[in-house]
Amino acid sequence: MDDLRDRVLGIDELVPTVSGSMARYVNLDNAATTPPMRAAVDAVAALLPHYSSVHRGSGHKARTCTAAYECARREVGEFFGADPDRDTVIFTKNTTEAINKLARATTVGDDAVVLTTVLEHHSNDLPWRRRGRTVHVRAHQDGSLDLDDLDRQLARHAGRIALCAMSGASNVTGVVPPIHDVARRVHEAGGRILVDAAQLAPHRPIDMRPHDDPGHLDFVAVSAHKIYAPFGTGALIGRRDGFGAVPEDRGGGTVNAVTLEDVAWADLPDREEAGTPNLLGAVAFAAATRGLRAIGWDRVVAHESTLLAHALHQLGRVPGLRVHGPTGADAARSKVAVVPFTVDGLEHGLVAAILGHEHGIGVRNGCFCAHPYVTHLLGLDPSAARTWLEQIRHGDKRHAPGLVRISLGLYNVRSEIDRLVDALQSIAAGDIAATYRVDGHGEHHPVGPRPSRPWPHRRPAQIAAS
Repeated sequence: MDDLRDRVLGIDELVPTVSGSMARYVNLDNAATTPPMRAAVDAVAALLPHYSSVHRGSGHKARTCTAAYECARREVGEFFGADPDRDTVIFTKNTTEAINKLARATTVGDDAVVLTTVLEHHSNDLPWRRRGRTVHVRAHQDGSLDLDDLDRQLARHAGRIALCAMSGASNVTGVVPPIHDVARRVHEAGGRILVDAAQLAPHRPIDMRPHDDPGHLDFVAVSAHKIYAPFGTGALIGRRDGFGAVPEDRGGGTVNAVTLEDVAWADLPDREEAGTPNLLGAVAFAAATRGLRAIGWDRVVAHESTLLAHALHQLGRVPGLRVHGPTGADAARSKVAVVPFTVDGLEHGLVAAILGHEHGIGVRNGCFCAHPYVTHLLGLDPSAARTWLEQIRHGDKRHAPGLVRISLGLYNVRSEIDRLVDALQSIAAGDIAATYRVDGHGEHHPVGPRPSRPWPHRRPAQIAAS
């Protein structure tokens, strides 16, 4: 483990707590953003003395940077198993921009549908709603994808499916749908498939497979900041014939020639990368893929599965804590290392705030940009969902439902899980050091020490609504 932890920056940093002491930070919020891999930072540092413009420059530095950028594109494509002749790699800001780009490029006829699922992050749902009819495949009570419902929808809309857009792994529960099996079913129904791989890419190898394979993935969208590469880039990888001859975003870099009357558009991927590209982000992205390959996927998967099994077991020791999503005997092997939970009698925002302010443990709470999925997991009826939606419309997020989520990375260790569980046991027992105020955004802030009066067991801490 020392080797794995040495590969990541920011490990064992000290952070302040409300008691005035410093605590060694435990980062359990990797599903949002992973810390940077040293390989990615080192690659950027090595290029910075040569930093210049990309494409069309005649100077040595410009040629060097152009070569580095195109090399990064090739490496990212290889990492995901793209076909260099039939696929393209388009660098974007992140997964959200990648999916929106594909949504704008995809033709959706009047009678066509886009299939997506209840499991999706908003970024793989909302862009499709604006293009036409969107059909959501259901989830089982435990949060896993309902493949029977998928088959029903495919049969109902066969021949009219513009695309099936689904997550490779849920950012809420860690559920990993069988993407290649789904791809085969979608292709048989006459459609194509996009995999939102933002959560899958840090935890499992992804192979798009050859185009003549029935389980081939037509498109993959991914964010580099979730696979240990900061600097703000992502990629849309997929079929060249999935993009039109005229791009939505137009300007520098997207053309070969322009007159006052006409435009000769550039070839792919250039015509889909308007403006000056994010060279450093692309280089960091490629370096992170090399870093993951150097560690080895077998090692990553084995370590994270063992850590997830330990987390699921230890969380079961916390009174009143309920894990949402799959928790069966094979959960540690069948899903990625993401665990959402609630604690009886305590608001999700309060639990997260106490962990951060009093214990130096970083988690996330809320609905994780997947509101329909979280309300499904919580079992909220449509009436309750409408009530909190209307409250939020009027600017009050204090009563929004949600979960607390821990998400693990390749560098996390068992002792960090044990620290989390010790903290949660203290919180469940009412051992809370500060008084917390909740603002209109639903965020909890410590405002002073807890009064000395007795603390009721498993009752919310004093909350003064602003």
